[in-house]
Amino acid sequence: MTTSEIFSSRLQQLEAAQQELFQLRNEPILPGNGIYERYRYPVLTAAHTPLSWRYDLNPATNPYCMERFGINATFNAGAMKWQGRYIMMVRVEGADRKSFFAIAESADGIQHWRFRNTPVALPETEVPDVNVYDIRLTEHADGWIYGLFCTERKDPQAPPGDMSSAIAQCGIVRTKDLEQWERLPDLITSSPQQRNVVLHPEFVNGQYAFYTRPQDNFIEAGSGGGIAVGYTKDITHPVVSTETVIDPRQYHTISELKNGQGPAPLKTSEGWLHLAHGVRNTAAGLRYVLYMFLTDLHDITKVIAKPAGYFMAPQGEERIGDVSNVLFCNGWIADDNGRVLIYYASSDTRMHVASSSIPRLLDYVKHTAADQLRSGKSVETLLGIIEKNIGA
Repeated sequence: MTTSEIFSSRLQQLEAAQQELFQLRNEPILPGNGIYERYRYPVLTAAHTPLSWRYDLNPATNPYCMERFGINATFNAGAMKWQGRYIMMVRVEGADRKSFFAIAESADGIQHWRFRNTPVALPETEVPDVNVYDIRLTEHADGWIYGLFCTERKDPQAPPGDMSSAIAQCGIVRTKDLEQWERLPDLITSSPQQRNVVLHPEFVNGQYAFYTRPQDNFIEAGSGGGIAVGYTKDITHPVVSTETVIDPRQYHTISELKNGQGPAPLKTSEGWLHLAHGVRNTAAGLRYVLYMFLTDLHDITKVIAKPAGYFMAPQGEERIGDVSNVLFCNGWIADDNGRVLIYYASSDTRMHVASSSIPRLLDYVKHTAADQLRSGKSVETLLGIIEKNIGA
């Protein structure tokens, strides 16, 4: 075969394979647990990214139709409803280990996701980000759509041979159209490092409210106590002077090592629904799971319900990937009819969707027993359920 024939044959194969992927119909996995339904197939993978990103499509400069820009993973996406379509702002990681953001869209939120033609060209600050990731989208009461993400830079205090120590802070962008993005200054707090920062969608006493996760260094929370709340009057000069922990870490729980807010909370008639992640250490490494809690409608620092244990944990093929045994969620969408679509990543590799509803999630959060922090108390909870069923 000539190089021209090789190029043409390979391109046809690539296009056919991607079209087959785009047309794949997703379906719920039943019967499920009654709280939510997982779906059979991931909704976004590295293979969903446009061929025009990964390949030079000119046969003269790429005669063998080789991949020129490798995509490693698509994960940890912010999400929102925009002009009748479902939007994910996805963390796309190249083979070079650098992450960037790209927007994907779907008509029904479940299947047939397509990336826009180009990724987001994120404005930089005077000190450029080395890496950016895990953006949360919040449509705020002030009329802007905000994106809060982790900006990572090399730790200037690291020893010369240390090429992994970094400083993580909260970067902020905003937009009115999901096309043009304005970069604001990074959030300033009293904590040495910040990850998993989320903007509350409404003003609180005339101020912008942030959910933060104070931590001592890049990897470990250290003295950081859990998910906190802090406030600033001016988001264009965002400074949070005080962080009040509302959901602390606890010994021998799913979040004993670290925890962090997922997406912005959902407002309901009975309070604010929160989805978060918890991390514990095991002999096989860190295990990331998702959990939920409910805060008061008028006092967002007051947790009024929190079920014991995890809401969702990796299972089956979700446990396998770049960073195994991890679920992470920083995007969900509540439809006007009460349906909730939960967009979660597995093992830092791919995006999935699960579906539930506001009534079901409230029922789960309010009527599932809290963690009593002792084995004996767990047995008491279980015996209470059994005795009630026997009595029925």
